[in-house]
Amino acid sequence: SSRGLGLEIVRQLIRSPANLVIATCRNPANATALQALKSDAKGPLHIIPLDVSDPNSIRSSVKTVGDILGEQGLDYLYNNAGITPGPEAAFDFEYSALLETLQVNIAAPALISQVYLPLVEKSNRKVIVNVSSALGSLALNTWGSVQSVYSVTKAGLNMLTKKQANAKPDLIVITVSPGWTKTDMGGSNATLEPYESVEGQLKLVKGLTLQDSGKFFDQTGGILPW
Repeated sequence: SSRGLGLEIVRQLIRSPANLVIATCRNPANATALQALKSDAKGPLHIIPLDVSDPNSIRSSVKTVGDILGEQGLDYLYNNAGITPGPEAAFDFEYSALLETLQVNIAAPALISQVYLPLVEKSNRKVIVNVSSALGSLALNTWGSVQSVYSVTKAGLNMLTKKQANAKPDLIVITVSPGWTKTDMGGSNATLEPYESVEGQLKLVKGLTLQDSGKFFDQTGGILPW
């Protein structure tokens, strides 16, 4: 949550005093933009360390979050972290980059959802949001062979979402594409400002029902094809 869409999600959530927000990042001490939001928070904002590339860090963060929540459950688990190694084509990528991207974009949200599941199940809301991309849609594959590694991992995340929704019918598990957004990853030519994407995402997430579980949405609430 130290930059990009994650930072904007925190910025918008802290506007309501009703929200207890727990933001994670690799190194809270160095996350100056995130730390600066504390002074603007209308409700509690906790910033805790979580390195999505380190399974031990993921597992140890659960106790910290549980201690913060006390007897409360976790209403919304937002798996937002993601990386891309670049615009590589299907036969032109570094093996190490593929493994790293798989770890962050699929393995991390899978493990986070697994270890945080007891906290989510304690909630009355029970929502897991996996942030994917339209580049992970087989039906919308109009980019040719570029962005291959990123696309493959996001397609995998989409399938993970579907499997999670099937496994837990009492949870609401969705995947959402934030759109092409002006972040470090999206670049300056992108068509959406971060605040526009996040406003749409949060409106969508707030209105979710059980009937929405297992679906693939864009940031406006529209349905995307797998």
